[in-house]
Amino acid sequence: MSTYTEKIRAIAQQLLKECRVDMVIGFRQGTMPMMNEPCIVRKPEEVDRLVWDSNCGINLANYLTNRKEKIGVVAKGCDSRNIVTHILENKIKREQLVIIGVPCQGMIDKRKINAAVQGEILEVAEADGQITVKTAAGSKTFKKAEVLQQNCSVCTHRNPVIHDELVAEPVAEQTGIDPYADVAAIEAMSTEERWKFFDELLAPCIRCYACRNACPLCYCPTCFVDESKPQWVGKGQDPIDVRTFHFLRAYHCAGRCTDCGACERACPVGINMRLLTKKLNKDCLELYGWEAGLATDKRPALDTYKANDPENFIH
Repeated sequence: MSTYTEKIRAIAQQLLKECRVDMVIGFRQGTMPMMNEPCIVRKPEEVDRLVWDSNCGINLANYLTNRKEKIGVVAKGCDSRNIVTHILENKIKREQLVIIGVPCQGMIDKRKINAAVQGEILEVAEADGQITVKTAAGSKTFKKAEVLQQNCSVCTHRNPVIHDELVAEPVAEQTGIDPYADVAAIEAMSTEERWKFFDELLAPCIRCYACRNACPLCYCPTCFVDESKPQWVGKGQDPIDVRTFHFLRAYHCAGRCTDCGACERACPVGINMRLLTKKLNKDCLELYGWEAGLATDKRPALDTYKANDPENFIH
């Protein structure tokens, strides 16, 4: 990962020196372990702030919406797919961007590591596919594959789909995995079982909207939950209002979500709301052969009409 950091810094410095961009959006070291932060660099001498490791899970496409500057942006596979969606939806122009592509081998899940160690985590180091965690009680080492974010463990698009610079050779894409196995398990439940499952899934929600704020697709000027005339969703903790928020937000991402995991990563109570968007991703793939953000010259599944579109839902 240190070679990634060095290459990102070198590319960013060159872009800024040559005035090819006004800024570079990347990551800097966070004030706490496993909490790297988005970082905007505007001068060549500032590039030493940029870092890259397995704690860069925030989706930087979130910081491109409606910007007018010329921007260099660091993008792993899912980020690049969201950038494609931004381009298709006219939220940013392709010619504004210099995309610094990062072949990704997955981000680590801080919740898994926190649950597996005792006491405050003081330091986290990464080398040779292993994560070493230091606490006051000592050190513990994990295989990286064991502590990946769940979306990363089933990701089949680890390499950037579009880029102008690439910090390393493409990594091998994962094969032989079923990214929708968890969705299929829910589909197999009875209606009563499913109702109970989603009751328990969404019960911890505190309506902080961290999932919405972290999502690069949630850029409406006024969110439907904040509308007052008419008011679509109540502001309290009524279970129906909680479900309405999560289900409608998922539908707004239909045919657009790249399963980047930003929503689940941001949730302070650890709700796996990705299950909702993954169900819609699965439907788009099965019904229309569509995966979001793979090409800038194809319109999204719900943005086009074809005479032979499946009509099984019409009765």
